[in-house]
Order: sequence, then C-alpha cells, then structure tokens
Amino acid sequence: METNYDQLIQGNVDELLGRMCCKCNGDDIQRLRDAFEFAREAHSPQKRKSGEPYIIHPVNVARIVAEELELGVDPVIAAFLHDVVEDTPYTIEDIKERFGEDVAFLVGVVTKEKKDKYVQSKQVDNFRQILASMQYDVRALLIKLADRLHNMRTLNSMRPDKQMKIAGETDYFYAPLANRLGLYHVKTELENLSFQYRCPREYALLEKLLREEFESERTHIEAFTSKIETLLAKGGIKARTEVRYRKPYSIWMKMHSKGCDFAHVNTKYYVRVVYQNQEPWSEKDTSLRIYSILTDVFKERPGSVSNYIDAPKENGYQSFQVKLLNEKGRWEELHISSERMVRNGRLGCAAERTDENIQAWLDKFNELLKEVADQEAGMDFMDGVTSSFYYDDIMVFTPKGKCVILPKGATALDFAFEIHSRIGEHAHYARINGKLSSVKTVLKRGDCVEIGTSDSVEPDPSWLDHVSTYKARKSINSHLSRMTGSHYVRCPHCHPLPGDEVIGFKKNDGSIEVHKRNCQTAIRLASQHGDSIVAVNFEEESRCLYPVRISVRAIDRYHLLSDLVDCITEKLRLSMIGLRTETTDHIGVCTIDFEVHSMNELQTAMDSIAAIDGVDEVQRIDIE
Repeated sequence: METNYDQLIQGNVDELLGRMCCKCNGDDIQRLRDAFEFAREAHSPQKRKSGEPYIIHPVNVARIVAEELELGVDPVIAAFLHDVVEDTPYTIEDIKERFGEDVAFLVGVVTKEKKDKYVQSKQVDNFRQILASMQYDVRALLIKLADRLHNMRTLNSMRPDKQMKIAGETDYFYAPLANRLGLYHVKTELENLSFQYRCPREYALLEKLLREEFESERTHIEAFTSKIETLLAKGGIKARTEVRYRKPYSIWMKMHSKGCDFAHVNTKYYVRVVYQNQEPWSEKDTSLRIYSILTDVFKERPGSVSNYIDAPKENGYQSFQVKLLNEKGRWEELHISSERMVRNGRLGCAAERTDENIQAWLDKFNELLKEVADQEAGMDFMDGVTSSFYYDDIMVFTPKGKCVILPKGATALDFAFEIHSRIGEHAHYARINGKLSSVKTVLKRGDCVEIGTSDSVEPDPSWLDHVSTYKARKSINSHLSRMTGSHYVRCPHCHPLPGDEVIGFKKNDGSIEVHKRNCQTAIRLASQHGDSIVAVNFEEESRCLYPVRISVRAIDRYHLLSDLVDCITEKLRLSMIGLRTETTDHIGVCTIDFEVHSMNELQTAMDSIAAIDGVDEVQRIDIE
C-alpha cells in the first residue's frame, strides 16, 4: 500500500505540538508551526535516499529535540530548520529575519561550512566547527546529536561505503560526545547502530544470543526482582525495579577487553532499583537504607560497592552500585538510583540546565581545546580531543586527597603528567595504595597514587604505548622531539583474515590497507577520511598463509597437549609455529600459534579444538 506521506508528516508535527503545549504559550506554538511550514516549503523539491520527502528528516530531528532531549522552543525551531541554509537557497539572514537571532545562531552552528580547501579533511573541519560551538551554547551540540541519531536510525537506505563512513564518524566522535554530555541512552543507541552497520553479522549473532539468554533467565530474574520489591515495601521504601540488558556493542566490548566468549561475559544485565525520595531523607540516606535492607537478606560481594552519589562521574552520572548473591549462587549487579538520577542519566546536561551547573564542564572543555590548538607537529587534533575528553573516566587521588579525573585505562604515567609535565618526564616509580608499582600500571577508580621521580629518568618511545591522555602524549612527543618519521596491506593492529568483515582505505602510494570493520584504526580513518574508503574483495588464496594465535582453556588431563597438537597438525594439516602452556590447579591455558588461509579455516580449527574432551573455551587473540 502506498504511503500517504502528507498524512504521516502532519501526524508527527501535530503530536510534537501537542507535547510542546504544556511548556509553550500560543505565540510559541505559532512560531513552531511557522518553522515547520517554512522548512517544508524550502525542502519541497528534495527527497531522501529512501525516496521519502526530505522534510521527514527535520520533523523527526525536531521530535527528538523536543521529546527525547526535552529542550525548549528555539532549539526545536532550529531543528526544523537545521538543513535549510546548507541544502536550499535560503540564508542565515533569512532565518534571523523570520525567527530571531537565537534560532539563527543555532542553525548557523549546525550548518557545515563550505570551503574550497579544508585544513585536514571535510569531516575533521566539521568536527572542529561543532566543538567550537561549545564555547557559546551546549544546545547546538544537542541539535547536532539529534540530527546524527535520526540519520543513524535511517541508515539502511545508504550505500555500504557511506554506511561505513557515517558509522565510523558516529563511533569515533558522536557516541563519545553523547557520553560526555551525560546522554547515556543516546550514546548507547548510537554505538549499537554504528556496530550494526559496521559488522552486521557479529551484531545479529550477539542480539540472538542475548535474546536467548533473556528467555532462559527470565524466571529466576523475575523471582529475584520480586523479592527485592517485597523487602523494600516491607521496609517502607517506595521503589520499582527494572532489568536492563546490556546491548550487543557493550557485550562485544566486554568480550574483547576480557578476552572471552559470550558465555563467559559477566553481568550481561543489571537490576536497577529506582526509588522516590522521601523527606526528610537525602538521596544518599535513601540509597543506604535500601542497601541495608537488601544486604540483611542477600550476601554482598566484598569490595563491590561503588558510590557514584558522593563522587559522580564527570558526565554527571550518579547511582549507588553493589553486587548481591542470588538464590542460584550468582552475583547480581544492582544500581540503586532516585527518579531524579534516572532522568538525569537520560537527559544528561539537558536535565537541569542552568548556567551554574554546566559552567565548570564548559570551562574544562574550552581549556582542553586551547591545549589541543597549541599541539606540536605530528599530534592529531581529533585524537587529542577524543583520547583526553570523551571516554569513561575514573577518579584517583594524590596522597593529600586531591581528586584527579583520568580516562578509564589511564596509567600512573598519565597521572604523573596530569600533576605536572616535569613530574611526568622524570617519573621513576609509583606507589599505588602504598604498594610499589611500575609507572606503566593501569589505575583503578579510587586509587591513591604517589609518583617517585629521578633526574636520570627521561621518556622513551615505549612510554607512548602506556599513556592515554592527550597531555601525556603531547609531553612525551615534545620531549622526544621527533616523530617516527594497488595491492592489499593488512592492518598491523587488527590482522584481518580473508572471510572477516573488512573495509579498505586507499593510501597515498596507491595501496589499499585492509582492516576489520571493528578495528579502532579503521573507525578513526572512517571518521576523518571517509572519502578514502573502498570496497575490497579480500578472498582466500591457496598460496597465502596468515599467522594466527588462539588461547585454549581446558581441564588438564593426560594426553591433553598431544591431542591439541594432533588436532592441528594431523587432523587439520595446519602448520604450527608456536606453543606455550601453563597449568594452575588442574586448569591448563595453552597459547597456540599456527597459520591459516582464511577466517573459515580458523573457525573450523577452533570448532575442532573445542570438541576435544576437557576443552572449555577457545578464543582467537591478537598477535602483538
């Protein structure tokens, strides 16, 4: 049946206006109607790649701004008009004359500047323009995120190379930006849409496994949450529970960070206890009362408490977290939050937007941009910003109790450079919670860190492999004073095989570098140099062998090692080039290097090894 687009569009607009009525007067509603009519007339000749009228896009962006981000009238008007200047003959002056200076400013910020020549690339210059807008008003960023969110929701109409380009930008820039703005739901949806289009097979498999897991665990989860609600009701606490299953991208990240398969990923979901705060208790008091009631019945995992109420994450996230033992002997992760915390977790910086509560965030952001603007030659602008500002953070302390915020995965070296560049350059050792440690030790939230220095110690190139922050990398590169200086070339980091989901990038010398679609280098290249993406047909060739490495975890027994070797060399006729084994308390872990022609051959080998008696887990691991 043919879609009645006029009826669909008008229905969406009427629903949006209905939602805005509660916070707008009659004049504002008329301004919203005028903005829609203006945008519809301006975009009337245009179609989307899907064949739909183009006006569908700005209408949906306006709905996201109004309903999901709960912004006011001017940002919604700007969302209706956000593509008018870029894609039609109308100008910013036309917008200003009809809708005022505030709307014109917001539209101007989200309009890509057209240049004859770009400083780095069209994509990177666009990122710079978006970041510069933060000096003035966070609303422009929120409109840009709404625009990106709708584009990702409708990406299926684009060509595969365009999908990879847009998904790469999203994963590299927009999703971390949403995270830092505290927009957890936007960040999660952007990450998963990007993952879905970059690696559709992996996404579909993980989605299927999560669905099956949810169905198999439903009964015991419901029993656990029901018991929680009963206990809290008896204790006079008004609360509800929610089971929040983690998304495929989060599971994929856990699998790769932990080096395990899906079955061995812990905490595929968490239980959120959401309470209505009751006077005269504070939110912390209520959270602790809930914690007390539940730990009177359920055993608490030692060391599992995380108090994000007193020490919120830098993006504003708050909750009280703990792990409890359920009746099946499994640890359940609980997030105890007030209704306010949940709303703020959804809306982030837009939840309680006042000049005071976002000024500190803006000040730190602008300070970072000034540092990056003064970068040394060879340091990449976007890498500097994203590595220093956008990823999950941890809070650590100096011996005097000063709080230092660092990105998750930061080391004692990052800490040293954050305190002072001279301390970093001469960092000799660290004491972490009083224990003597290497300066390359990865820090955990809550660590107390002391740095010992020596004038005889200076940075060496290996330090670059053990720092995360822009400040540390810039200082090390500055001290070192110099930077390391059509056929397929495999990425030296992700080591793709024929049969993997891959993407290619054309290099200046005419060669094509092939990457797995989940390779962080590929995501960065796609986000900044999308025009260099090319389709590749990376097929198996009988003369080409590729080294691979797997980890096998098994119950130790007589002849286990000989069975593994026999499977690879005799049964599969593959050439083994390395073997290391370690056994602890009857659990053996073998690391095996051998050569294969393709991903299919590797998977066959892994399946055959997994079928050996006593083998519990087989994982492909990266060759350093």
